[in-house]
Amino acid sequence: MSSTFIIAAAAAFLLAGFVKGVTGLGLPTVAIGLLSLVMAPAQAAALLVVPTLVTNIWQLAAGPSIRALLRRLWPMMVAICLGTWSAGGLLVASGARALAWLGLALIVYAAIGLLRLRLRVPARLEPWLSPVIGGATGVVTAATGVLTIPAVPYLQALGLEQDDLVQALGLSFTVSTVALAVVLTRADAFHMSVAGASTMALVPALCGMFAGQWVRGRLKPAVFRMCFLVAMLMLGLELAWRGVG
Repeated sequence: MSSTFIIAAAAAFLLAGFVKGVTGLGLPTVAIGLLSLVMAPAQAAALLVVPTLVTNIWQLAAGPSIRALLRRLWPMMVAICLGTWSAGGLLVASGARALAWLGLALIVYAAIGLLRLRLRVPARLEPWLSPVIGGATGVVTAATGVLTIPAVPYLQALGLEQDDLVQALGLSFTVSTVALAVVLTRADAFHMSVAGASTMALVPALCGMFAGQWVRGRLKPAVFRMCFLVAMLMLGLELAWRGVG
């Protein structure tokens, strides 16, 4: 790898970690979007495995309600795995189409945030809706490497307390990362040399996350979030255009 490529990858993880530190999510979304400007989405997803796994296990372990959340959300988590594994060949085999699907996923992610949709899921619908959302999240993860759609808006719609929501997001992202790592390993896109590079990417990701946590209390989160979502929208449009061009 050239020094320019290494610097670009480090900068992508540093910025992605910073966004996660400020907002509590966004590391894989930002990193895979930026990295896909210079490499295939499958390669970007492979580099993301260790930083995403470590930061989300950290987020998962920090919350108070892991057992209660597992009892409530296990059908969704199982469906995420099944959906990811059943659609596992999409990210590796799709080439330019994977880039287009990634761009579309970023556009949807940004649009949901910018429109400030406030959904609510009635408790009676949760037993059957959770597996559906989990399966859909798995397919999107397998096709794009993005772990957030539709899991994030669904978990936000469950009416969880803030700490429980953060931990539920960490649980969903951790399961999605493990399921995607299995797919990438089977496709030989994630092996020892890639694992080493992914581990090294953890350093800028953590540095960015710590910086973001420090900055969080010193700026207006709403303004930062708006700028972040607009940037994701622009990036999604660029990737979608490249994928269909």
